[in-house]
Amino acid sequence: MSAPLSLELRERYRRRSFQIRKGDTVKIVRGDFTGIEGKVNRVDRDRGRLFVEGLSREKVSGTSTLVTVHSSKVTITNLNLSDKWRADILEGEKPQAVAEQVPRNEENN
Repeated sequence: MSAPLSLELRERYRRRSFQIRKGDTVKIVRGDFTGIEGKVNRVDRDRGRLFVEGLSREKVSGTSTLVTVHSSKVTITNLNLSDKWRADILEGEKPQAVAEQVPRNEENN
């Protein structure tokens, strides 16, 4: 499950979107909770939903319940790069120059 990166992260990593993980910071851009920013506490891959820190709703009985947000309604503002594999994916991918690509016809000559 992935979400779009913020403009700052897009420029830094040259990617439009990336996988969401626990510990990433996201900003909600659509829906009832627009503008709220918080860390991802849990990811529900079956339903495509995120549990964001500080997002809760009070029930009629007075108890509080966690509210989920769909991954398409958020942008990632800060990535959790504690995992070496995840950091290598972002740093290792560099766009190939068009000049470096050789057409198949000229390859055999």
